[in-house]
Amino acid sequence: MSEAVSPIDRRSRDAGHLFAAHPPVLHNPNKQVVFEIACPEGTVHAGRVEYTRWAAMPLPGRLCPERAAERLARHAGFYDYERVLAEEGAVEWHVNFADPQLFGFYGGGLFAQDEMQVAEHPVLGALREALVAEGRAALTVEGGRPTPVLVKGAERRCRVETAPDASEGRPRGLYGNLFASASREAVRRATSRIEPPTVSNVIAIAAPSYGSGAYTAAQVRQVLVTAFTGFRAAVLESGGGPVAVHSGFWGCGVFGGHRVLMTLLQALAA
Repeated sequence: MSEAVSPIDRRSRDAGHLFAAHPPVLHNPNKQVVFEIACPEGTVHAGRVEYTRWAAMPLPGRLCPERAAERLARHAGFYDYERVLAEEGAVEWHVNFADPQLFGFYGGGLFAQDEMQVAEHPVLGALREALVAEGRAALTVEGGRPTPVLVKGAERRCRVETAPDASEGRPRGLYGNLFASASREAVRRATSRIEPPTVSNVIAIAAPSYGSGAYTAAQVRQVLVTAFTGFRAAVLESGGGPVAVHSGFWGCGVFGGHRVLMTLLQALAA
């Protein structure tokens, strides 16, 4: 795998400079409400954002399903970004259920997993704007081949509750298209600032979308290569310590993926 151990693109940015030069562009007023809570006037954005983009890596010749099963831990609910590894030098990553256009719809009214993650980590929106301004390929898929993107060091500055709660003005919740139709007050009440912010690492990978019927062998292999490349890149970017990847039903919302298959393939990739 020597030809695939280096990323095809790497950028390291000071978070404050990134925000100053390329602030997130928000078209939806409810996204603006979230941003104003996450980043009120005078906010200081700290640390460095490490961006890498990776070409598809060749799969190993063999794997052991029993070992794959041993590497899994099940947790109910949505991402809470709580750490699960206590070892020194451990690094944890969260999968971004990406579109082929990296963070491509963060500024609009949709509030699926990808857009929710960018809303809570607004530096990801600034990163996209910087990549586009520089003419770089802000893509997780190019020419039909996966090009996973990793972002290390993204501050999580707020949390947004999406579960239904009629008493808080969101009787059907805020997930997906319900976010855009909610009142600004309901969105404001659902959003809480994280101070000081925590820091997250993100693996942006795109699943097959809008298909129907049985998966083909080529589609299954594409999913496995995508997940393997993203997870392997996370190991390479983690400095040799223990690594945990937090994921879920990747590609199983609006993309229409099969929950059992997509979970199984991620386990095999890990």
